[in-house]
Amino acid sequence: MSDKFDVIVIGGGPAGYHAAIRAAQLGLKTAVIDAFVGKDGKQALGGTCLNVGCIPSKALLDSSKQFYNIAHNLPVHGITVENAKVDLGTFIGRKDKIVKQFTGGVAQLFKANKITSYFGTGKLLKGNQVEITGNDGSKQTISATNVILASGSVPIELPFAKFDGKYIIDNAGALDINDVPKRLGVIGAGVIGLELGSVWNRLGSEVTVIEALPDFLGAADADIAKIALKEFTKQGLAIKLGAKLAKAEVKGNEVHLTYTDKDGDHDLVVDKLLVAVGRRAYTAGLLADDTGVKLDERGRIVVDEHCHTGVDGVWAVGDAVRGPMLAHKGFEEGVAVAEWIAGKAGHVSYDTMPWVIYTEPEIAWVGKTEKELKEAGVPYKVGTFPFAAIGRAVAMNEAVGQVKMIAHAETDRILGVHMVGPGVSELIAECVVAMEFKGSSEDLARIVHAHPTLSEAVHEAALSVDKRAIHKGN
Repeated sequence: MSDKFDVIVIGGGPAGYHAAIRAAQLGLKTAVIDAFVGKDGKQALGGTCLNVGCIPSKALLDSSKQFYNIAHNLPVHGITVENAKVDLGTFIGRKDKIVKQFTGGVAQLFKANKITSYFGTGKLLKGNQVEITGNDGSKQTISATNVILASGSVPIELPFAKFDGKYIIDNAGALDINDVPKRLGVIGAGVIGLELGSVWNRLGSEVTVIEALPDFLGAADADIAKIALKEFTKQGLAIKLGAKLAKAEVKGNEVHLTYTDKDGDHDLVVDKLLVAVGRRAYTAGLLADDTGVKLDERGRIVVDEHCHTGVDGVWAVGDAVRGPMLAHKGFEEGVAVAEWIAGKAGHVSYDTMPWVIYTEPEIAWVGKTEKELKEAGVPYKVGTFPFAAIGRAVAMNEAVGQVKMIAHAETDRILGVHMVGPGVSELIAECVVAMEFKGSSEDLARIVHAHPTLSEAVHEAALSVDKRAIHKGN
């Protein structure tokens, strides 16, 4: 087999495997290099997302929700289950089975699209050559007309709370805890901290979340964040805001923490500590010194609006470049680059990129927050509608939360939609489509929504923008 390709992709995560499959669909001879090792010791395509991120965390969230519902939600339906318990082996095993199904699915897609897969790490050399170091230490060099760098990201490690894989853990470790910890500490109230903190809280852990920033979910709309914080606190998550971890020391089978907030220093003892303070681009060892590819001050690969590095035939996508670290952002960049390489019109719309946090209730948003618009001096109007007035939500006993729609005060064009409540990870898609087609709040207000559905909250929020909501006082 020739070692000359049209496209080489370094990284088999969401951005990388989408780029590879689309390139192959377009008739380009494609290779992918990826070093992720599954629990069986074999190559596991799909990167962090499929192996230790998006997919396994959602599996555990769903399983833990079933258990939580037995004690907290089923009694209101007249259903009582006594002595419910969790078999943690089956609990974790289900997650592992799902992961293997999807990583194996990517491998099958590679085979179907005649993509050559190399098991190892890739290093870009000058002249669009790539050195592959196999997991057994062997080396070989292949080359291509185009190289797509999709190396992804890794968890940020705190110097005073280094990962040991047993007591101080990252997101991967939090997916494989052998026993439900009595006390779990979480550093960082972001997506990972809240989702995985929720999993173990539902199973009985006493969870304390320590967040350095003074505001909860600063990237989300303030009204939505306020509702979410209230609900998480009700569920038992102790969330400490404006609290900075100063020390973490393993003593025996415990982790002893010291953190500081406006009231001074505090001590906390936990059985395990999840450090989830964010992720950084994984570019270590990716580039030879003479490639001409540049990194920014945060170690991310510098690219233009078309994900091109400025070096002929070298592109970069996903978590390793600017922009939000979202799997679906990587998907679209990977596909767009493959299409640009093939001479087609690729496109990524960053202004309508949805965000989702899969807690209970779920949180989702797209576009600008009210704070951002106010700071930018953009005139706007707001419509809101609570799930408490939605028949389907009440019937489901999941009536917490609201939809908030923000439209331009003069043109009525939708500028942002923010939600917290049941199923909003799916409801946000309607709003993304509307915004992508430059829709107005009146457009959504005049579209017929089935009754009774959760989507009626979007409809009523759109009506509320012009104070026309039927089922609430405006």
